[in-house]
Amino acid sequence: QVQLVETGGGFVQPGGSLRLSCAASGSIFSIYNMGWYRQAPGKQRELVAVITSGGSTNYADSVKGRFTISRDNAKNTVHLQMNSLKPDDTAVYYCDARIATPAQLGGMDYWGKGTLVTVSS
Repeated sequence: QVQLVETGGGFVQPGGSLRLSCAASGSIFSIYNMGWYRQAPGKQRELVAVITSGGSTNYADSVKGRFTISRDNAKNTVHLQMNSLKPDDTAVYYCDARIATPAQLGGMDYWGKGTLVTVSS
């Protein structure tokens, strides 16, 4: 079994910062892409940022220059540093990772349960 657990959500005022972390655990053979998605109330889930196993990154236009995704391959973790937060960033943030296990070497997508980020004055 593989689990992804997110931490670091909370309440912050506009212009503030938060750092989200996601740790993968279980029978992990290898981790390919890792990413963050978010879902605001009444909206569809959207990609925020993704990072490959080699460290290449991609961001949604709405967060470029404000958010930074990083990963620690030795610890099977991915982080999202969020700066200059805006009320529009309010959402539940989900961690996603494509993980290969001994039983499924081709990998499959796993999701965390999400962590709430609220940006408000």
